[in-house]
Amino acid sequence: MAVAPDTAADLVYRIFDLQRVVRCVAAAGFRGQDTGVALQGVLRFVGEGESRATHLAERLGVSAPVLSRHIADLEEQGYVVRRQDPDDGRAQLVALSAAGVVKLRQIEEHRTATLQGYLSDWSQEDAEDTARILTRLSESLKQSARATAAGPITTPFQEH
Repeated sequence: MAVAPDTAADLVYRIFDLQRVVRCVAAAGFRGQDTGVALQGVLRFVGEGESRATHLAERLGVSAPVLSRHIADLEEQGYVVRRQDPDDGRAQLVALSAAGVVKLRQIEEHRTATLQGYLSDWSQEDAEDTARILTRLSESLKQSARATAAGPITTPFQEH
């Protein structure tokens, strides 16, 4: 059964509200630190494994010049390293440095403790249920976005 329009509209509102709250919480929790929320996001994706900068930009949904500035900032701070891709000399691979691994771990520990404090009145079951539902929502949205981006498969001269 499909989701009713009113329910979908309410869900859109709640998702955008959640995004806003998460941004505010993240910004408040990291004021005065050397990496802002945007750089922390880049650091997290780089922490998933060495990758081409262009691939990171696609995954983060930012332009290559924006990502390049973030990578330069993180490299200047000693958190990432770049090297030429051995398979394509025009491309660069980006990875965490040893200091970047430590920094990412500190960020994740801080975020975990902060959220744990904010959710002190939640039960373990509520938190697990929410994580499960958010994962399902995220996967459904990713699948739909991929399907929409690919579009229908057609050939120029289909028979009618």
